Amino acid sequence: MQISQGHEVSIATGQAVTFSLTDGDKIHVLHPQQIVAYRGAGTGRNDRFMNIRGMYRKHKLIQSEISGPCQFVAALPPGFSMKAIELDEQSDLLYDFRHLFFYSEGIQMQTRILKIKNMLITRDAIKMKFSGTGIIGILTQGQVCEQELHPTAPLYVDAGSVIAYPENANLELTVYGNHLASQHMNYHWKMTGHGKVLFQAGRENRRLENDINDEGLFKRILREVLPFGNVLIN
Repeated sequence: MQISQGHEVSIATGQAVTFSLTDGDKIHVLHPQQIVAYRGAGTGRNDRFMNIRGMYRKHKLIQSEISGPCQFVAALPPGFSMKAIELDEQSDLLYDFRHLFFYSEGIQMQTRILKIKNMLITRDAIKMKFSGTGIIGILTQGQVCEQELHPTAPLYVDAGSVIAYPENANLELTVYGNHLASQHMNYHWKMTGHGKVLFQAGRENRRLENDINDEGLFKRILREVLPFGNVLIN
């Protein structure tokens, strides 16, 4: 799949992503331990320490700069997939830095601080805004979905499933539905505004698998009966 600027990323069905870079291309890989095969000059890979912000957000010390021409294969964890997103000067989405797998040369990052209340509930303090022209690669659990926001009709999205949203969107952490429904769901972002929100559709797969595989009647009853039981009991 041709992306832009000579970057070529083919995503195989399964747990591997193949990168092909031409001469002059450079990408930054934030999980270099996932590179399982490499073809090219040995000098094409240059590892360096992340800055303090990157170490904190990714819980990693090292990132790799890969320069073309070369080809390499990166392994993905079971159940994860890669989404390549092309950015331009008008891009205004805010991302969770934990999802970032790679970014191309020419991409700059800026931090956006969340409100204190949202920090406490989501256990996340910072979102990242990418600017410039290039490509970023996002790791997701399951399929990536897009929904258009509306200025007045809110969209509710599971807070842990959101990948990116417009910087100027209006957000409120909440639950919805009747009393029983609101007690048995994760916190959701109530979103209004303009632009698209990206979210992953596979985050709750493990819970569904447990239900299907019969994890135990007593545990399931506790989940259904206790307020926020599906959140507190894993």
